[in-house]
Amino acid sequence: MVRTVFERAIILWGEEAQIKMAIEECAELIVKLAKLGRNKNGSDIDSIVKEIADVEIMMIQLRLIFGEESVNMAKAAKLTRLLDRVIEGEENFHDERRH
Repeated sequence: MVRTVFERAIILWGEEAQIKMAIEECAELIVKLAKLGRNKNGSDIDSIVKEIADVEIMMIQLRLIFGEESVNMAKAAKLTRLLDRVIEGEENFHDERRH
């Protein structure tokens, strides 16, 4: 069986270490986003993009650790709720514009 690089990382460093790494990567992204706009040389976006990539890599590992099917089900429920809120918000927006 061919293992993905994500599975290999989990096997090599262990679930606990990868969970801690995911926390660290999320924290780094949060800091970059919180500081967005402070840097005037344009490096903000490049830095944020790199942090998003790091977080996405760790999220894939977390999906493997905590169960992809469970994550998929939770994500579907969250997306349904988001869609309901978007539809409601759009309807309210259009109603407000009519008045």
